[in-house]
Amino acid sequence: MKLSNYENAIAKHYNSLSLSRFPLTCWDFYSKSFDKFRLTLSDANLLNRIVKDNKWNTTWDYKEELTSDTVIVVTDAQLSIVFASKNMVKMNGYTPNEVIGNSPKMFQGKLTNEKISKEISEAVKAKQPFDKVILNYCKDGALYKCHIKGFPVFDSNGKLINFIAFEKIAA
Repeated sequence: MKLSNYENAIAKHYNSLSLSRFPLTCWDFYSKSFDKFRLTLSDANLLNRIVKDNKWNTTWDYKEELTSDTVIVVTDAQLSIVFASKNMVKMNGYTPNEVIGNSPKMFQGKLTNEKISKEISEAVKAKQPFDKVILNYCKDGALYKCHIKGFPVFDSNGKLINFIAFEKIAA
């Protein structure tokens, strides 16, 4: 009998408080945000290591790109992919491990505009930045328009070290 009085008193007390109840789904939001943060941090650490190891002569701040839907791809001077941000999977289905060691041409196919591809190639050969929209292929063969802003990266001696591209789905 006394236990039910205690339970009633506790219930009355909690009902008098202005507590907000959150559905269990709020943990899902936290989990998704935490996973994105974890992947972004991992990408930032890998990218910072490339910058340091290759002695990039740059003042770029990648925080905004790393925390957005922008995919970052870095190649060596011979155009072999050495880094791809983990959010690439969302854009085209490829994981970074699947693209590292390949050329960015792996995303092109028979419907890719040859003129735009040639313009990008000429900018790369001239060690110049470029800003183009090109038709690329997803891992499953689906097409997507990719807006690419590419930049050559030099070391403190002016030697071409890498290329970096910031990519987004184009409207």
